[in-house]
Formats: sequence, C-alpha cells, structure tokens
Amino acid sequence: MKTLKDIRVGETCVVRKLHGEGPVKRRIMDMGITKGVEIYVRKVAPLGDPMELNIRGYELSIRKGDAESIEVE
Repeated sequence: MKTLKDIRVGETCVVRKLHGEGPVKRRIMDMGITKGVEIYVRKVAPLGDPMELNIRGYELSIRKGDAESIEVE
C-alpha cells in the first residue's frame, strides 16, 4: 500500500482510499481530498513536515501524519 507520505516532490498521484475514522477522515475530506482526485506534491518543508500539495486548483499544506492515512496509486 502506497500512501501520500511516500510520494516525492514533483510527482502526481491519484487518491484510491482514505483510512481513518470519524473527525479525522471528515477533516481530510473537507479539505478536498476525496477518492479519485489528483494530487501534485509541490514541496516539503526542510525538516520533512508539513508537505505542500496542489489539489483542485489550490495549495494545501498537510502533516505527514495525516498523509499516512491517504492511500494513493
């Protein structure tokens, strides 16, 4: 299983599945990360957390802990 955390800077991926429960999963979905959406990893902070993404035409920063719960292909 490959997660969003494993994607390198400059790569694009597609969301396959969201893991997690309750408010955590709901918060991720409210940010626009849903099944089938394309995500481009724009950059990662110098210490590795957070990572900046381009998704649905806007920029989003997400923690690596949350990125682990997003399965991609």
